Amino acid sequence: MTDDLTPDLCVIGAGSGGLSVAAAAAAMGVSVVLVEKGKMGGDCLNYGCVPSKSLIAAGHVAQAMREAGRFGIRAVEPQVDLAATMRHVREVIAEIAPNDSQERFTSMGVTVIRAAGRFTGAKSLEAGGKTIRARRFVIATGSSPALPPVPGIEQVRALTNESIFDLDKMPTRLVVLGGGPIGLELAQAFRRLGCDVVVLDIGKMLPREDPEFAELAAAQLAREGVVLREGVRIARVESHGPGIRVHLEGGETVDGSHLLVATGRKANVHGLGLEAAGVRFTPKGIEVGPDLRSSNRRIYAIGDVAGGAQFTHAANYHAGLVIRATLFRLRVRLQPHLVPRVTYTDPEIAVAGLSEAEARQQDGKVRVLRWPFAENDRAQAERRTAGHVKVVLARNGTILGAGIVGPQAGELIALWQMAVTRGLKIGAIAGLVLPYPTLSEVSKRAAVTAFMPTLSNKWLRRLLGALRKFG
Repeated sequence: MTDDLTPDLCVIGAGSGGLSVAAAAAAMGVSVVLVEKGKMGGDCLNYGCVPSKSLIAAGHVAQAMREAGRFGIRAVEPQVDLAATMRHVREVIAEIAPNDSQERFTSMGVTVIRAAGRFTGAKSLEAGGKTIRARRFVIATGSSPALPPVPGIEQVRALTNESIFDLDKMPTRLVVLGGGPIGLELAQAFRRLGCDVVVLDIGKMLPREDPEFAELAAAQLAREGVVLREGVRIARVESHGPGIRVHLEGGETVDGSHLLVATGRKANVHGLGLEAAGVRFTPKGIEVGPDLRSSNRRIYAIGDVAGGAQFTHAANYHAGLVIRATLFRLRVRLQPHLVPRVTYTDPEIAVAGLSEAEARQQDGKVRVLRWPFAENDRAQAERRTAGHVKVVLARNGTILGAGIVGPQAGELIALWQMAVTRGLKIGAIAGLVLPYPTLSEVSKRAAVTAFMPTLSNKWLRRLLGALRKFG
């Protein structure tokens, strides 16, 4: 016999989005049950954002040692102990883990059930021997790595972002399937730590990004020794000695000691009993409306499971919308263009709002502004001048979107994200007083170029000439 729980809110999944919903609801005095079958913190803490950025940070240090000669410091080839580097990764996870722990959420008043949850009807979920009958449910189960339909791939040891951080010995040659953000971020990190790396993709590298951004990032990886193979089709994969062999269509083979699969992700929808709850879903995720509500009006879905958000901050954005909808009964509407994205290669790529291509699809009469890091004094001082800012404006000067490829792009995009969110015009950025010398000035300089044609206007010049006559 099971015990019944009747909270106001039941959250399934203790990743970033689910924890945000649970914490906010509990802080407002709402009764919450949180169900999690795996690790608290979900993919972001344990397998994604945190470990990957920790490994990338180690790669940055190794690369800085190689490039120290630019600053009059003797360059050295770093000696990397991968086991120690992975300890650094685990230590970072351990430092952050208390924020997402069961103990912390229990202290907030959240009832945490560490078990798989399964809907038994439109209004009930069973987990850990208990039946939960909540007023509202929020599904935040995230996504998992998806293996591509390549013959033989299930018979070899294929690493994913969930297993690559368990390595304690450096691969001699890492073959990466997939040239998206995860694939290229990890490819560059391992290359900088001393591993030979080859990346294979059926299409272009970073296909979602503006081509001029993707090409610049790919060129840097190539300069560092990452072998990038675009437009290749894989016939099959097999074990080869102690490693693996990838057979390409046409007969060519690519050998490696390890295989990393980074070709995409699948929504975690199976095993939830969604059919019993009357929730429509596909392999891509739960079908939701603009208010993130599923076909069952009691049940919401957020984050990756709601159609592939694939960003921690997107899940947090979804969480905020659901809190407003479920607790305050406010009408909410998802606006995907308000979610920025960053690819943490070096140089980084960051995007806020619409890209140039997206803006032209909506209205062909847009204006594009650019400014290079090479014209920024701080970038020159740090010898990191590759890249530029690109801003897309509507005809009336409203900022539709911005992209940055270059150093600290992920930090610099915040200014443009605020501009897009607030519907600011370009004059708001051009008129800012920013500290000198900082990389942030590259954004202002891009904004100022919007007014350069005005300065050459013949009527303005005549006015200035007339004013000079008055002293």
